[in-house]
Amino acid sequence: MLYRTAGQFKTSYEADHALFPVKQDAWLLAFILLLAFVIFPLTASEFIFRALLIPVLIYSLAAIGLNILTGYAGQLSLGTAAFMGVGAYACYKLMTYFPELNLLVAVILSGFASAAVGVLFGLPSLRIKGFYLAIATLAAQFFLVWLFEKWGWLYNYSASGAIQVSNISVFGITFAGPQASALAQYYFVLVVVMLFTWLAINITRGRIGRIWKSVRDMDIAAELVGINLMKAKLSAFAVSSFIVGVAGALFVFLWRGAAEPNLFDIPLSFRILFIAIIGGLGSIMGNYLGAIVIVALPVILSVLPRFFGLSIDPATAEHLNTMIIGSVIIFFLIVEPHGLARFWGIIREKLIIWPFPH
Repeated sequence: MLYRTAGQFKTSYEADHALFPVKQDAWLLAFILLLAFVIFPLTASEFIFRALLIPVLIYSLAAIGLNILTGYAGQLSLGTAAFMGVGAYACYKLMTYFPELNLLVAVILSGFASAAVGVLFGLPSLRIKGFYLAIATLAAQFFLVWLFEKWGWLYNYSASGAIQVSNISVFGITFAGPQASALAQYYFVLVVVMLFTWLAINITRGRIGRIWKSVRDMDIAAELVGINLMKAKLSAFAVSSFIVGVAGALFVFLWRGAAEPNLFDIPLSFRILFIAIIGGLGSIMGNYLGAIVIVALPVILSVLPRFFGLSIDPATAEHLNTMIIGSVIIFFLIVEPHGLARFWGIIREKLIIWPFPH
């Protein structure tokens, strides 16, 4: 009933390939935006902002960047956290040399720095692929984290080796630093993530996205029909690293407030990969669903036992979190490799043809 399409006619090719071919999808998006921009800011506490809403948005953006490279272009990567680190350190240096620079401009420029590094480490994809490419990106992960630790210029030769975010204001509102409110940071992150999600959707639905998909499905056939593999693969690395770099800048400046080199180590890369797998490779919406699962699960495990009067120490909760996430990943790899996005697709299809079985 909710997804009945009777009376919704398409009279042109553009209408048939519209972003929302069913009106209910547009209504659902409008409801989600209402929740994000109005309901959550009016009802959520500071704990909800900092423990759930802001990290879900940032992890979703990082997973979108990885999904463009792996889910759409078919290039395996295990160095996502390192490219996030490039974006974070680039933003830190920009704000150090240009303290009056608009924070939004600095965040976007840091994405370009990450894109340049991503293209550099994406060059091996022109000669290798699959498992060997994953190892090459893993080498980039280790090298960049080592560089963050050993190159003192990146952290202004601080004795602690960490970068600290000072108070940064835009139009009189403090968005970063110790004095920034959670609500202001949430709105900043929400706008940036919404902007780049719109950008990713348009790229993946257009000519460039179709080129990436053809390279992913069969690169030899794509080359035979005239697709330039070098441009296709390097453009995927550039766009992916650009979005991941922006996510890294948000990660440090709008959430953590400080960072050490080990923050961008391999566990963060795997966490973002798990988000993409659980949400569904080759899906933009799936990144949000996967991020909700990965971010919300530790919070639920820490709150739920106390709700029932049970006492679980943090170490046990961490082990349970790891076991559950591992089980969920195995479940999706076996039952539905396309992740939560495909589950929603199946539910949507059944709602459209209800009450008929098929």
